[in-house]
Amino acid sequence: MPIIDSQVHVYAANTPERPWHSVPNWPDHVTGKEMVAAMDAVGVDGAIFISAFSMYQYDASYAVQVQQAYPRKFGLVKPVDPDDPAVGEVIAEWKRTPGTVGIRIMMTPEAGRDPEDSGLDRILREAVVHDFPVNMLCWGNIDAGMAIVDRHPETRFIIDHLGILQPRTPPAPPEPWADLPKVLELAKRENAVIKVSGACTLSKEPYPFPDIWDPLARVFEAWGFDRCLWGTDWTRAFAVVNYEQAVEPFRLTDRLSDSERAMLMGGATAKAYRWAPEGS
Repeated sequence: MPIIDSQVHVYAANTPERPWHSVPNWPDHVTGKEMVAAMDAVGVDGAIFISAFSMYQYDASYAVQVQQAYPRKFGLVKPVDPDDPAVGEVIAEWKRTPGTVGIRIMMTPEAGRDPEDSGLDRILREAVVHDFPVNMLCWGNIDAGMAIVDRHPETRFIIDHLGILQPRTPPAPPEPWADLPKVLELAKRENAVIKVSGACTLSKEPYPFPDIWDPLARVFEAWGFDRCLWGTDWTRAFAVVNYEQAVEPFRLTDRLSDSERAMLMGGATAKAYRWAPEGS
């Protein structure tokens, strides 16, 4: 079974021709070529390319450009704007774009958006029409995320980054798994799956981050491996781990059987997005 990273961010340098909306503490650039080289170096066959909201907001043109250059490597996800009255047309056009596999909404506390927002309702209805899963970033606001999942039982949701707020720089917070009980409760919603992405950033121990496995075992038990999508969250996680360090703990651990590893590191992502890298 192919190894599929459920979340990577690929982007060009910050230039006047393609300016960033904000400047996070990420590398100056991780181009499509550089991302493919990093994946190839550790045996990752493909990835879900999430257009970087912090840099490009709702403009996914760079993601489309990279996918055209590497069509066998990337499935594309684009953030969509609940305040855009034409968001339904945007989603329809995205569906017609080669290589697209989903859309994304931002439900962080900073977004300040009510779960009953009419713009969100419009997006989630259109996602059903166009058969797109909806990636939802709701870390630090998981109660709101749960309310949205419950309001839209016909929509397929993919919960980003374990639903748990993750650091951009070390060290891990004092109680990195404080929201784990809510994550386990969310597992009861059959229309949701969860990304086990960025997990290494929650470790208080150095590589290979052995303290992540007990809490992750509770996630796997509650959600089932067929609903858990491994991912690196490269490059958001780069200040904490490099790409190899985000991959190898999952490839090498003795806490997973071969069948569990195959599902976690590829099978569940292929199922959730209905996509796999060509030729794998």
